[in-house]
Amino acid sequence: MRKISACMATQHPDNAGKPYWNSRAFISTTAEIKECYLCFSDLGIDEYNWDWEGKFVDEAVVDKFLHKYFHYFKKHPLGKENFLTFRIPNPRVEKQFRLARAFMVIVTSSQLAQSLNFDNPPIFETILPLTETAEEIIEIQEAFRDLVRVEHKLLKMKDSIQHLEIIPLFEQVGKIAGSAKILEKYITLHKKTFGFKPAYLRPYCARSDPALNSGLVPTVIALKIALSSYRELEDRTNVKLYPMLGTGSLPFRGSLRPDNIENALAEYAGVKTLTIQSAFRYDYPLKLVKSVLRRLKEELPKKKAKIFSQIEVNTLHQTIPLFEKPYQKSVEKLAPLINAISRQVAKRRERMLHIGLFGYSRGVGHVSLPRAIPFCASLYSLGIPPELIGTGRGIKAAKKLGFGSHLAASYLHLKEDIVFAGNFFNRENLMQLAKHKSFWYDIMEDIKSIEKELGFTLGPKDDNHLEHYKLTQKVYERLKNNKDISQLITYTGVLRKSLG
Repeated sequence: MRKISACMATQHPDNAGKPYWNSRAFISTTAEIKECYLCFSDLGIDEYNWDWEGKFVDEAVVDKFLHKYFHYFKKHPLGKENFLTFRIPNPRVEKQFRLARAFMVIVTSSQLAQSLNFDNPPIFETILPLTETAEEIIEIQEAFRDLVRVEHKLLKMKDSIQHLEIIPLFEQVGKIAGSAKILEKYITLHKKTFGFKPAYLRPYCARSDPALNSGLVPTVIALKIALSSYRELEDRTNVKLYPMLGTGSLPFRGSLRPDNIENALAEYAGVKTLTIQSAFRYDYPLKLVKSVLRRLKEELPKKKAKIFSQIEVNTLHQTIPLFEKPYQKSVEKLAPLINAISRQVAKRRERMLHIGLFGYSRGVGHVSLPRAIPFCASLYSLGIPPELIGTGRGIKAAKKLGFGSHLAASYLHLKEDIVFAGNFFNRENLMQLAKHKSFWYDIMEDIKSIEKELGFTLGPKDDNHLEHYKLTQKVYERLKNNKDISQLITYTGVLRKSLG
């Protein structure tokens, strides 16, 4: 059985400050080679997500590793002790030629490793984003199988990896909550197609994009439904499941921070791999980061997910729209402002365009939105953390229907997450915004309900929060006068230790 990594470093561009190993906050595609090596050798993170989805990528990654750091990888081989996991493009939403290029890198890297007497293929498992059906997972594996069956004396495909494992990434609240059914069908199709069951599965639940589309609380509830159902699926199929979760630093994107490790371990019991994004690695003291990573590797594998009864699951399903509908209603109206601010959020990686030749857009309802990181950065910089939107109205409705205890049992640290976000709330900005657009009154209702139902006052609590408050006032004033706010957005990110 292969080693399952507790921590997977990703290339998510949410760091506000610069990496400890780099001269600037922006990390180029070229610099990601060094970054990956240091995640392995210095931070002790033994899995790194090499991202082909929506960004430029260095296709010679394995060649460069074995050229620059051969002695390290000879002692700590890729595919055995350290893992380079591609997030491949989903051909349903991105151009299929990029998938073909990713496949060829996997094939040729295995041939290179074999020629150098390594025992394991460097890349044998890939993440499939936006997974919606069991059939599309099988289609990717069949495509890879057909590719390596090509016979030519110069290509020598038989001398390469022959089977590709897939990590299905579920990115919508509905798909996450119902992902066990997709996995069960996939196990059946896998046996029918390849003649054997998969030895294990690593279902991967997103945290940022479902929150962007449906709000904070629905995303966490859907995750808890999924984790419970995975334990039951494991018992029914005898296939081991090692769930993964895409956690960022801010509560809206996962609340996994070096200074919040106790809550994260409790909240995400049952998850076997957490993503360690850029802000976690670079916006906190290095000594603390390393200490917390060691603890995650030790404690995360021991935690088990809570199993909910069918009655509890049904109630949780009924709870989701109580939060989702008010969130979506507000965000759809906020979209023009969010998009305008997001264009001034500092770039941290070489991302492709959202739309056009290479990309695709995220959105809510009838509007397009930026990616989750600039989305969060935009709202936090205005003093309106996205965690608050729809949440107050949702809590009020849930308690009215008698769902409060079910909510508390599923989202263990909701109050703590709202307290964190609420420290960066600018009440004055919200009041000024409401004078010009009436839909802001819905968010004022969220604030009133949160303060009443959870029993605390939102707003800055210490000097750091007060400094953030003053900066968000400047952001609002400059925004009204059509002035540049890019530097101010970065400053606010430094204070909250995450750009977005």
